[in-house]
Amino acid sequence: MTQPNWQKSSFSSGGEGNCVELTASAPTHLHLRESDRPDEIATATPRALAHFLRALKSDSLSVRRH
Repeated sequence: MTQPNWQKSSFSSGGEGNCVELTASAPTHLHLRESDRPDEIATATPRALAHFLRALKSDSLSVRRH
């Protein structure tokens, strides 16, 4: 089995143990992890990840209190 080629986010601080990393195992599977917790990996499709990132940027995931 080939080792994944993890790439650090350009928004990461650059310090050890404080980076978001991304790799792909196929065109339909993206994997994310935090470098200080390399065994905890989230997997998503490119479309699902794009929707999630858009929601984060628009702040539509925040808890709304009435």
